[in-house]
Amino acid sequence: MTGRTDGRAERARATRARITAAAAATFTASGYATTSINAIAAAAGVSEQTVYYSFGNKRAVLVAALDQAIAGDDEPIPTLDRPWVHAALAEPDPHRQIALQVAGVGEVLRRAARLLDIIRNAAADPDLAEVCTTSINHHREVQRVFAASLAGKTPLRTDEAAAADTAVALLSPETYLLLVDHWGWPHDRWRAWAADCLSRAVIP
Repeated sequence: MTGRTDGRAERARATRARITAAAAATFTASGYATTSINAIAAAAGVSEQTVYYSFGNKRAVLVAALDQAIAGDDEPIPTLDRPWVHAALAEPDPHRQIALQVAGVGEVLRRAARLLDIIRNAAADPDLAEVCTTSINHHREVQRVFAASLAGKTPLRTDEAAAADTAVALLSPETYLLLVDHWGWPHDRWRAWAADCLSRAVIP
């Protein structure tokens, strides 16, 4: 009985992962307002009812797709408990911490920037206003932890809150998409630029 239960749970998890991946691609291609549950279901190769049963509504599908894009998987591990965050915080050299920090955020942006852009462009929609605010606040919370860590390793040019806000601006999806998608920068060029700018801005 346990084996059958575990098998059903694993199949349900695989189905959710397939739906969220299809949703991310569909939302990115078509935007939030014009994407239907039917379109997501068709892209995932499941029925509309399966999408509704798994998530409940379109907003919940988008939130799940965003969470998976930010994390890179469907494990319930908060950002601050992720290995890349621990590695950056444990790095004693402040410039190297920033390099690791930017590299980690860069991988998040590589996966999630386009979804975040859709959410922010549609933030006037009552369905998405809270999602937009939550995503921005989460980014700022993570950067405040990094700023506090930096302050423990070196004097900063400014206070921790301003250092965190500087990181939020430099490592925003808007800046990433402007340079990478619109101006054609390779991801590695963006990463080097962002690390250099952040180091110059916050470390004397």
